Amino acid sequence: MEKQTKIKTASKIALFGASIIWGSSFLVVKSSMDSMQPHTLLAIRFTIGSLLLCAIFYKRLKLLNKDYLISGGILGAFLFIAYSIQTIGIIGTTPGKNAFLTAIYCVIVPYLYWIVNKKKPDKYNIIAAILCLTGIGFVSLNSDLRIQYGDAFSLISGFFYAAHMVAISKLAKDRDPVLLTIVQFIYTAIISWVVTLLFEDLPKTFSPNAIGELLYLAIFATAIALLLQNIGQKYTKPAQASIILSLEAVFGVIFSVIFFKEEISPKLFIGFLFIFIAILTSETKWSFLKKMLSFL
Repeated sequence: MEKQTKIKTASKIALFGASIIWGSSFLVVKSSMDSMQPHTLLAIRFTIGSLLLCAIFYKRLKLLNKDYLISGGILGAFLFIAYSIQTIGIIGTTPGKNAFLTAIYCVIVPYLYWIVNKKKPDKYNIIAAILCLTGIGFVSLNSDLRIQYGDAFSLISGFFYAAHMVAISKLAKDRDPVLLTIVQFIYTAIISWVVTLLFEDLPKTFSPNAIGELLYLAIFATAIALLLQNIGQKYTKPAQASIILSLEAVFGVIFSVIFFKEEISPKLFIGFLFIFIAILTSETKWSFLKKMLSFL
C-alpha cells in the first residue's frame, strides 16, 4: 500500500513537472517561428527527442514488436496532428492565448470518453462545456465576432490533444511507457520530415539562439516532458492527470507576460478565468470544495 502511494505521488509530480516545461515551451516555439517554419521545427525537435531517448533507453528497444509499432503509430499520428496545428496556430496568436485555447482538451476528454467507453458526460462536464465556450468567446472573438486563424488553429489542436490523451489511456495499459513514447516520437518525426521536404524550405543556417531553442524544445519540452506525461498518466486517473497537465496554460500565460510582455486585458482575463473554471469543473467536479465544506 505504501509503495503504491509513493508511485501515485511520484506520478503526480511527474505530471506537474511536464506542465511547467510545456508552459515555458509556448514562448520558445513562438520565438522559433522567426527563424524556421513549423514542420521544420517539429521534424528537428522530434528527431533529436527520439535519438536522445533511444540512446538513454537502448536496452528497452529489444522489447519492440508489432504491437508497439501499431500502438505507437496511432499515438504518433495524433501527436503529429496536434503539434502541427498548434505550431501553425501560434504564428497567428500570442503564447498565452495559444496555451489557454489548447488547454480546452481537458474539457473535451470526457466527451471523447463517451464515444470510446459509452459513458455519458455528467452535469459537471456539461456545465464545463458551457463555461469553456463562454471563455473561448471572450478570448478569441473580436469586435465583429470573428476569430483569428491563430486562435482557431489553437482550438482545433486542443481537440487532437484530447484524442491523444484518450488514446494513451487505452493503449498504454500493460505496455512500457518509455518504449511507447520512443515509438510515437519516431512516427511524429518521420511524418514531420515528409511534410517539411514536400512543403517547406529548410533554413540554410541556424543562429545560436535558434540552436538553443531547438535543443530546449527537443530535450526538455519533447523528450523529458512527454516522457513524464506518459509515465505519470500510466499511474494516475485520467481526470486527475488532465487537471495537473492543464496547469500548463497558467504557466504559459505567466511566462508570456514575463518574457513576451503579453498584455492581459480585462476581456482576456475574464476569458482565461472562464476556461480555467471550466477545466476545474470538468476534471475535479469541485470535490475539493465538498471536502472543505464537510469539515465546516
